[in-house]
Amino acid sequence: MKTAQGLAVDKATERIRRTYDRASLWYDLQEWLPERIAFRRWRRQLWTLVPDGRVLEVGVGTGRNIPCYHDGLEVTAIDFSPRMLRRAETRAKRDGINVSLALMDAQALDFQDSTFDSVVSTFVFCSVPDPIIGLQEIRRVLKPGGRVYLLEHVLSRARVLRWFMQRINGVWRAMSGANINRDTVANVEQAGLRVVEVRDLAADVVKLILAKKAD
Repeated sequence: MKTAQGLAVDKATERIRRTYDRASLWYDLQEWLPERIAFRRWRRQLWTLVPDGRVLEVGVGTGRNIPCYHDGLEVTAIDFSPRMLRRAETRAKRDGINVSLALMDAQALDFQDSTFDSVVSTFVFCSVPDPIIGLQEIRRVLKPGGRVYLLEHVLSRARVLRWFMQRINGVWRAMSGANINRDTVANVEQAGLRVVEVRDLAADVVKLILAKKAD
């Protein structure tokens, strides 16, 4: 029997899934400008760090990372939104990219322990209802010594901006499914992963986070 907290997470997961299903048709269009200005460059920067081997991409969405995959990677990519996943499948076929796509929730990964050499996720853990559980699942499926590569927007430490982000988070989440008030670096550590490096990409709001599972 699930706890009240577990039932709340399930309810939140289903609500966010519906949000992204609805947004799938126009999602790439609404993200076109930030992708052109910076996101695409940051994605490429992240993927150049990922070494050859078996890789899990958590939250593939419409597949905007797919063009960044490089030779030497055996990528499995998951998403919990069926409609977003179909868009990713279309993109992969169009670009001739070999990737194994699966419908799956980051909070309940259907893989055995110590399966992947690396895990990559970009702008996803702002939306996962229980990010600690999701990150613990990543830790579980990583091989000992495996690394995690995250691109995330987080809550600013600047007083005025922090206050503003906290005040509008509820409205932002209702509209987009994403939270803008999370401390993802702290969440990574709380999930039992060791933070290796944090790079600020846009002030202290957008970060590239590198973490490692203990050997």
